[in-house]
Amino acid sequence: MGGCFSKPKPVEVKVELSLLEKEKEVDGLSPNGKASPFADCRPNGALGHGSDDDSTPLPLYHKPRDYVEASVCHVKDLENGQMREVDLGSGRALLIKEHGEFSAMGHKCPHYGAPLVKGVLSKGHVRCPWHGACFNIATGDIEDFPGLDSLPTFQVRVEKDKVIIRANKQALQSQKRSKPMARCSAVINSSSGFSHVLIIGSGPAGLVCAETLRQEGFTDRIVMCTMDRHPPYDRPKLSKSLDSTAEQLRLRSMEFLQDHDIELLTEKEVVAIDVKTRSVTFEDGLRMEYRKIFIATGSKPKPMNYKGKDVTNVFNIRTPEDANSIARLANNKNAVIVGTSFVGMEVAAALTDKAHSVSVIGIESVPFKKALGEKVGKAIMKLFEVNRVKFYMLNEVSEMIGHHGQLKEVVLKSGKVLRADVCVIGAGSIPATSFLKQSGIHLDSKGFITVNKMMQTNVDGVFAGGDVVMFPFPPRNNKKVNIPHWQMAHVHGRVAALSMMGRATDIKTVPYFWSAMFGKTIRYAGYGDGFDDVIIQGDLDELRFVAFYTRSEEVVAVASMNYDPIVSRVAEVLGSGKTIKKRDVEMLARLGKTGDISWLIDKGSQ
Repeated sequence: MGGCFSKPKPVEVKVELSLLEKEKEVDGLSPNGKASPFADCRPNGALGHGSDDDSTPLPLYHKPRDYVEASVCHVKDLENGQMREVDLGSGRALLIKEHGEFSAMGHKCPHYGAPLVKGVLSKGHVRCPWHGACFNIATGDIEDFPGLDSLPTFQVRVEKDKVIIRANKQALQSQKRSKPMARCSAVINSSSGFSHVLIIGSGPAGLVCAETLRQEGFTDRIVMCTMDRHPPYDRPKLSKSLDSTAEQLRLRSMEFLQDHDIELLTEKEVVAIDVKTRSVTFEDGLRMEYRKIFIATGSKPKPMNYKGKDVTNVFNIRTPEDANSIARLANNKNAVIVGTSFVGMEVAAALTDKAHSVSVIGIESVPFKKALGEKVGKAIMKLFEVNRVKFYMLNEVSEMIGHHGQLKEVVLKSGKVLRADVCVIGAGSIPATSFLKQSGIHLDSKGFITVNKMMQTNVDGVFAGGDVVMFPFPPRNNKKVNIPHWQMAHVHGRVAALSMMGRATDIKTVPYFWSAMFGKTIRYAGYGDGFDDVIIQGDLDELRFVAFYTRSEEVVAVASMNYDPIVSRVAEVLGSGKTIKKRDVEMLARLGKTGDISWLIDKGSQ
């Protein structure tokens, strides 16, 4: 195979370190990726971008002892399209060769720490093998999500056929950096009832919107409000790691937000928006006017119809406190999960090593049937059964029975009675938009906000994004769709922020999501809604497979287990606007070439 997946030649890498003894002005540095003597450039190799975690631009003078310089390989050790992790003594970097030029940057994805050397290199960026985030190899900037931070970049030069990297030690250790952000130039009283931009919701859409505004030079007031009591945190981890605290899941601290003049109001629920006066009213009576508003309130649990709703120990997993309570109450007790959504199944998996018993109730014949197909669903169901999870499918809850108000039994409509000390509802969600019904902002029949490609609603100055919107999706001829992925919410936040600033941009991303259960991860890219066939390569029983989802004669999505980075490679191909034909996948399946991605590499390089 060619490209970044070629097996590199075995090379003994000799690390040569050199630090100047005396402090002096830093040498001129070359732009990252140029095999030439160092010339005017910031010490991280990318003009205008600092490499420190706090995004503070680097000063003109530095202490040489803060830097390390190393000869990492021979110039011929890497071919075009190859990447390699190299050791600089004080840390590791990712060395890349593309179009005859070398570049170097952080080697770990700042999102969850994936090794980028195992990712996909294509046309000036590297795509993470785990969750699909993309980073520009010249600047280190994040170009596609998930994640908030970019990568540090380092200077590269070639001397006597040796590739030499010079790097800031702190950047090597942190492996991430924040983009520089503007500050608020207005003198504003924090109790003022006006904000130039008001953001409702502190999930990824709202947070990325706020940060993008500052990154793009917005200097007016930004207020972000949330019903939550915590600063922004990584909600997808709640169902996978029930013991995690809000502090451990935190995306941005209050200090970070304050340092960048992003005001956060916690435990604030918006109950009404008046688009004529451009104002919102909060549950506590507070009223705030805005110039532009971004609605990213996410989803809420779908209502269920059963008796006994006053029984305690029944949870919807929405907050760290919910997750922690579930873990504590399930310890050596009987847990029941209602619903086979990804959240419900992740909670079931997380409880198997805590609870005495775990039972799952679902209305379909197998979990994930609609999203992943029946064959993949059955394979995953077997994994749960091996781990002592009992399924009660094609069933619904009739009643919750308690003793002194505390849950003791769950009764199914079939008449089956399950012992239960704690119950988790994971039966789907609906958009949290009921407060907009009288606002004049257009909602569809299911309560979703309809927006255009710039994330604008039908009302001037009102934008929306994340789980609450129906938006035009280019790969489906701009059909309005709802894609409630964590990654997609990031994209919406950025598009909305740029639109607010008059810099409209199209949505250029491939939907990407993941789910982790029993130490195994399902990765999924594309938009497979309405797929009419599934072509599976590999071994479902061994949970080592690739599933291609097709509509008519084209592949529209892919899912895999234990075949990285094929999902990221498919995302790269689909993101470039190219198509993958069903017949090509079928041919490889017949030939037994499971996981063969050489044809995808060729397709991606056209």
